Amino acid sequence: MLAGVERIRADARAATEAIAELDPEAVVHLAVTSVPAEPGGRAAMKEQNVIGSMQVLAAAQAASGLRKLVVRSSTAAYGASFRDPAVFTEDTEPRAVPRGPFARDILDIEGYVRGFRRRRPEVAATVLRFAPMISSTAETSLTRYFAQPVVPTVLGRDARLQFVHVEDALEVLHRSVIEDHPGTYNVAGAGVLMLSQAVRRSGRVALPFPESALSTGAALLRNLGVEQIGLDQIDLFVHGRVVDTSRLIREFGFTPRTTAVAFEEFIRAHTAGSTVTADRLATAERAILDGIRRVRAAAEATPAGVPAGSDRS
Repeated sequence: MLAGVERIRADARAATEAIAELDPEAVVHLAVTSVPAEPGGRAAMKEQNVIGSMQVLAAAQAASGLRKLVVRSSTAAYGASFRDPAVFTEDTEPRAVPRGPFARDILDIEGYVRGFRRRRPEVAATVLRFAPMISSTAETSLTRYFAQPVVPTVLGRDARLQFVHVEDALEVLHRSVIEDHPGTYNVAGAGVLMLSQAVRRSGRVALPFPESALSTGAALLRNLGVEQIGLDQIDLFVHGRVVDTSRLIREFGFTPRTTAVAFEEFIRAHTAGSTVTADRLATAERAILDGIRRVRAAAEATPAGVPAGSDRS
């Protein structure tokens, strides 16, 4: 532990009490989750992301000795739409309100940071918009997605993806704390991988679904250990997302390793589980067909003009 640095494990309410008691010089807020967790689901996710961030920033605003604030954000702040530019800069506004809960939470959090900057302009406030993190040891919804034997994709779409290596993300975070870098920064590895390339390089098998059926299809595959996909991931796989990192490189004097290099390290750590046998594919196909038959049977059992599940009595 560095001299003058105190680590406290606490929820947002206890963290605000600690900020008030310690009157710190720097506050680093990283407690942002991208996946609804059980128990609590989406409600607990929003409580942690939005309400928790609001409480932490309110406590930071009241800390008279505060000189630095660092907040974890995400490139999900740009949303996903057919009108998106080829490359997002930090000044690009979302073209549409995101469907996904994580992206909406990120926009709320950054809104609170903008309010904090207006009220405490003397504090160096840094917002780090991280691309999806990846490495040999990272455990995220996307690393689990690419580590599973059968990878659901969106039929007819081949999104452009960017990643950031976990160690590079930590280096940027470290420099944000020990140096002054006020402002908002994209943090990602240069270059892109098409989703089809990423699936092939990881040695997996892509299983295309129509966009409208992807959530249902993913649910059918859960019994096979396939990662469930939410709206944030579906939008990413439909539209892709590429960001410009020239501001980060210029201001921090640091260049993260490329997206391809970061993904290659992830692949090397997961090659042992990359083999997809004929039996596993056959099992996946049976699960999908069984699910389709159940949906059709339910539809045929419902008289025309009567919504499924309605009470006709």
